[in-house]
Amino acid sequence: MGKQTTEMLKGTLEGVVLAILAGRPAYGYEITAWLRDQGFSDIAEGTVYALLVRVEKRGLVDVTKVPSEKGPPRKVYSLNDQGREYLEEFWTAWRFLSERLEQLREGGR
Repeated sequence: MGKQTTEMLKGTLEGVVLAILAGRPAYGYEITAWLRDQGFSDIAEGTVYALLVRVEKRGLVDVTKVPSEKGPPRKVYSLNDQGREYLEEFWTAWRFLSERLEQLREGGR
């Protein structure tokens, strides 16, 4: 990923992670692995964990501790109603921005 992509991703990563959790509950490592599989190879695991702490504090996700065979219990995150509402606002903003950017790219106003 280039620096420009990294900077743009900073503003959208929260929505991306919430969109992943809209599909199914997941723990931090799963989310990081999924992002890397989708080409976001430069995302550090610590970035995802810090983001998960923020969305948890803001009440956008529910957290369940699940026993792990390989160590301490895992925190599994799932999107709650407040998170779904926030995610819908994110997609509305995303559509607005992407449409305007596409108009600019095509030289329109």
